Amino acid sequence: MNRERLERLLTRVRIGKVTVPAALEQLRALPFEDLGFASLDHHRSIRQGFPEVILCEGKTPQQIRGIAASLLKHHRPFLATRATPQVAALIKRIDRRAVYHEPARIVAVRDLKRRLEGQVLVITAGTSDVPVAEEARITAEVMGSRVETLYDVGVAGIHRLLGRHKQLTDAHVIVVVAGMDGVLPSVVGGLVDCPVVAVPTSRGYGASFNGLAALLTMLNSCAAGVGVMNIDNGFGAGCLAHRINVLGERAVLRSRK
Repeated sequence: MNRERLERLLTRVRIGKVTVPAALEQLRALPFEDLGFASLDHHRSIRQGFPEVILCEGKTPQQIRGIAASLLKHHRPFLATRATPQVAALIKRIDRRAVYHEPARIVAVRDLKRRLEGQVLVITAGTSDVPVAEEARITAEVMGSRVETLYDVGVAGIHRLLGRHKQLTDAHVIVVVAGMDGVLPSVVGGLVDCPVVAVPTSRGYGASFNGLAALLTMLNSCAAGVGVMNIDNGFGAGCLAHRINVLGERAVLRSRK
């Protein structure tokens, strides 16, 4: 961010030449921080409600260190996805509050003042799908959603799912993570009236084609209200589920006024 430009804007707000809503609109489009190898969007939290998230895959330790140091200086909460234990150790040296969630491969610094809202339910077909589900869970929680989990309840033993019907009906949005044939989101979608976010995983034998079979099954779901993420995209599912969840919470609050 350009300090001089920000100071001029705040001065104009103080003396009454710019209204607060007009200033906020300008802040949504202010410049980024140029690190040479990365352009950090410090205003993403203003536009989207959450700071920029680091995708660690494909970045060098030096790049991750530079990006993390800048983001942690300006923002809470913080997320770094697809992180190795080595990357987690690097980020922990920058901020001791950072926690590594190994199954999810996420490094997170939570905003402890943020109140968790609503109710997201994350479901897996099998235990092998849990790492992708955990990526969704941690993402939604750090962004501010209350999350419950229901793991290993796939269609090979459908009674395991039907025995938890109250959890299904209490949820405001459900993330369903499945590999193999990928049919579980259709089953869940036929049982509930809330949005279902389906996530295919690359788990499965032979003709699962590293998740392509599950992806195509989910795209062809016969149940209404099912949206589909890309293969293994737990982060995207968690982010979308959180946005749907808090949108519903805000609508309830407005209706009570």
